[in-house]
Amino acid sequence: MRRQAAVAAVRAVHTLAWFSIESCVIYVLYTGLAGRTDRRVGWAAAVVAAESLVFAGNGFRCPLTGLAERYGAERGSVTDIYLPRWFAHNLPAIHVPLLVLMVYLHARNLRHGRPPG
Repeated sequence: MRRQAAVAAVRAVHTLAWFSIESCVIYVLYTGLAGRTDRRVGWAAAVVAAESLVFAGNGFRCPLTGLAERYGAERGSVTDIYLPRWFAHNLPAIHVPLLVLMVYLHARNLRHGRPPG
């Protein structure tokens, strides 16, 4: 019973982290499409970049995976969050093109000298 509660807590924390990071991704994409590049975009992009670096630095495995597995989750990976399994499993493949698009949009904005915010 205690292990199930621990696994549920890891999943909840992971899900909250995922929603926070996804909010930053959406914001950076939106502002890139809107032609805005400002400090807030920089902060949101820093969150996305930090998460990407942590994920890559951990062998393309979420650092919470081991914790979830230690508490008894059948498998921790990204399926330890409360998302449909197919979506969670494909998150890296979905995000790489989005990351490239975000970089392109904001580089374009900066190159064309669009005024911040």
